Amino acid sequence: MALSIPGMPAIMDFASMILPVTDYSLMPNSDPFPSPTPAGQEAPAPIRYVRLNPGDPAPWFRQRSTSNPAYAFDTVAGRHVVLLFFISAGDPLSAAALQAVERNRGLFDDQHCCFFGVSSDADDERQARVRESLPGLRHFWDFDGAVGRAYGALPMEPQPAGRVTGRRFWLVLDPLLRVERVVPLLPGGAEQAELFDHLSRLPPPALHAGRPTQAPVLLLPRVFEPDLCRRLIQHYDAVGGTESGFMREIDGMTRLVTDPGHKRRRDVEIADETLIAETRGRIHHRIAPQIRKAYQFEATRMERYLVGCYTAEDGGHFRPHRDNTTRGTAHRRFAVSINLNDDFEGGDVFFPEFSPEGLVPPPGGAVVFSCSLLHSVRPVTRGRRLAFLPFLYDEPAARIRAENLRFFEGADSAGG
Repeated sequence: MALSIPGMPAIMDFASMILPVTDYSLMPNSDPFPSPTPAGQEAPAPIRYVRLNPGDPAPWFRQRSTSNPAYAFDTVAGRHVVLLFFISAGDPLSAAALQAVERNRGLFDDQHCCFFGVSSDADDERQARVRESLPGLRHFWDFDGAVGRAYGALPMEPQPAGRVTGRRFWLVLDPLLRVERVVPLLPGGAEQAELFDHLSRLPPPALHAGRPTQAPVLLLPRVFEPDLCRRLIQHYDAVGGTESGFMREIDGMTRLVTDPGHKRRRDVEIADETLIAETRGRIHHRIAPQIRKAYQFEATRMERYLVGCYTAEDGGHFRPHRDNTTRGTAHRRFAVSINLNDDFEGGDVFFPEFSPEGLVPPPGGAVVFSCSLLHSVRPVTRGRRLAFLPFLYDEPAARIRAENLRFFEGADSAGG
């Protein structure tokens, strides 16, 4: 629906737009199990599929994989990605496509490019017809069809029991997890030579747009004064940090979990009312106006008063993650990372979807970014990095937080 004001161009109401669907009837040999319509019977109603086109965002999902019971696909961003919806490795056309991946194994190293096969056939797992090979080659067990339906490999509506209807194709995604190209499987693997030639010529992930890109973040010096940084460090040392975890959605609940391979950091929750008031005041006066200017967002609330410490001794780091992907964290809008010291090496914050270049603000300086951005903290290699690490949100998000508290189990605000 377009809203029209006299003398003004039409304004599109995006909320009323419906994502396009198609039956992919032009995809050659696209149904691995065709069922002709018997003579004298009416053809069945068209089967509808989601359609993804170049430039579209790839749907995020969690699905069981060959090595992870709940693989979070959004964390793959930051490299080129190839998905193969092969339906069943028992089908000759699909098996030939999988063999082509093995022949071009060198293209998939998890740094420049990675591959995911998507199986809808439980026999692929039972009979070990496909296997994981790291780095670079993984498979999703999509036996409930959730991924296939979201991507257009399986019909949107449930199909009669006993019949598997699907579309087999390759999907190439850019480092932002946007569709770069869709390539149907062709008889005899006729599409393979051109596809793998294209994959061999993909640019470095940081140059996928034709030039270097930068993350849409703010780098703000002079948020905390040196004296405030010093007192926050003294408070941390006096209390002593404890190992912190991160939030995961498990069985519909947001739970605090720990995994040193994913995150290693020690935290202190500030209880000193003077420090709380000072830090809140600096963020209100020195960060909130910049968020308003850059993002047209009014930050009115702050979550947690926390000093985190990454040390070289612990191998302190935080692998790529987003800060608002669970019900208990869905209200978070902006993350703030204010360095308190500079006598360390490593520990830079970077945003894999955009650039491998890390950011290290000076003492008292902040990196401010949307909680939806994939980000990571590289290992500290010398000394220790101390930082003040709150989240900001607004009044509508506060209502989301209040509603979702019932899904928050066994954790406090230290996660993330």
